[in-house]
Amino acid sequence: MLDPKLLRESPDLVRAAIQKKHLEVDIDAVLTVDTAWRSRLHDVEVLRSRQKAANNDMVALKKGSPEFIAKVGEMKAVSAEVKQREAELAEIETAWRQAMLSLPNLPHSSVPEGRTPEENVVFSTHGSIDSLSPVAKAHWEIPGFDHLFDFGRGAKVTGAGFPFYVGDGARLVRALLNFFLEEAAAAGYLEVSPPILVNAASATATGQLPDKEGQMYETVGDHLYAVPTAEVPLTNFFRDEILAEESLPVRRCAYTPCFRREAGSYGKDVRGLNRLHQFDKVELLKWVHPSQSYVELDRLRDDAERLLRKLELPYRVLLMCGGDLGFSQAKKYDLEVWAAGQKRWLEVSSCSNFEAFQARRAQIRYRSRETGKPELVHTLNGSGLAVPRVLAAILENNLQPDGSVRIPAALVRFFGRDHLQFPA
Repeated sequence: MLDPKLLRESPDLVRAAIQKKHLEVDIDAVLTVDTAWRSRLHDVEVLRSRQKAANNDMVALKKGSPEFIAKVGEMKAVSAEVKQREAELAEIETAWRQAMLSLPNLPHSSVPEGRTPEENVVFSTHGSIDSLSPVAKAHWEIPGFDHLFDFGRGAKVTGAGFPFYVGDGARLVRALLNFFLEEAAAAGYLEVSPPILVNAASATATGQLPDKEGQMYETVGDHLYAVPTAEVPLTNFFRDEILAEESLPVRRCAYTPCFRREAGSYGKDVRGLNRLHQFDKVELLKWVHPSQSYVELDRLRDDAERLLRKLELPYRVLLMCGGDLGFSQAKKYDLEVWAAGQKRWLEVSSCSNFEAFQARRAQIRYRSRETGKPELVHTLNGSGLAVPRVLAAILENNLQPDGSVRIPAALVRFFGRDHLQFPA
């Protein structure tokens, strides 16, 4: 959520910043609701002050006296009006909150201009794509792929995008997750195993609601949401809490299955492991002091990049342009690996700074040592990493002439062998 004071005092700044994201938002309508809410709030506060003053006057009056009886009448009249005005305030306060929640986060000044993904900036590249497997092919075309990654039976049991991982397929997924978690722990992240269903308040705090309703799976009856990412439960761990300033930055990591409808996805981009409705991911999350926010973003990106280097995967880092930033993000880097069989880049991580946007929604604060007052933290998160496309790149880039796949050295002790052999 944006700072209401910033909106009131600098509406043109907010307009220009949102325009950089190429989003359509009626700022004037939000300001109108805000003005009406503040007016009602002022009226209620004046009446409450009158009610308190009348109550104080009654204490000094003799019970039963004409003055006391008059004050009782005045109190009743004021109390009735307060009750009526509070009901009106509650109604408009709901509209005010919905209006404020409709405003996206503002992009950081370093975010480049641009409307489409093609206008993202290549921030850096790592590794060579020329030395990869000469027999590389799209992972779903590797002979025996369907024996370890069974999409057909997954579709029968659940639907498209819900594969079974079988035998060494499941073993390799588990090896990647163990590798990711061990590396996260070595980098100072404390592991958490969170719930994989969250309530609407949690999804609202992180910015999934109201924005991505169509992308989440919702339970019937309880109206809980299957997590699209561990970012949601992890961020809400400290919701409505005040942290000690000296505890910052706080680092957490979590493995969860992730669930996304991915409505409208089609074509070659969704073949095989490229885009699933259920997938495994390790999330890295930080609550940081605002003064260290962007230093910590660089460190977060480095933590994710380190995994790709250890897995020997060529990759590039994109700095996202304004039009390709999410609703909640102030700045974002995407990490993409090269898949030699498909001859294309696959996104495997997004590392984002939300500044105070999520923290204001979730009321996550720290107590300033200088002022003693609560201040909003900044939240950051990144994938460290998502399994399916990393797995796709490993299979394609390391395919051998005999049809086996070389396992990167960093994974061997987790997988147990240095090669994966597909069943005939």
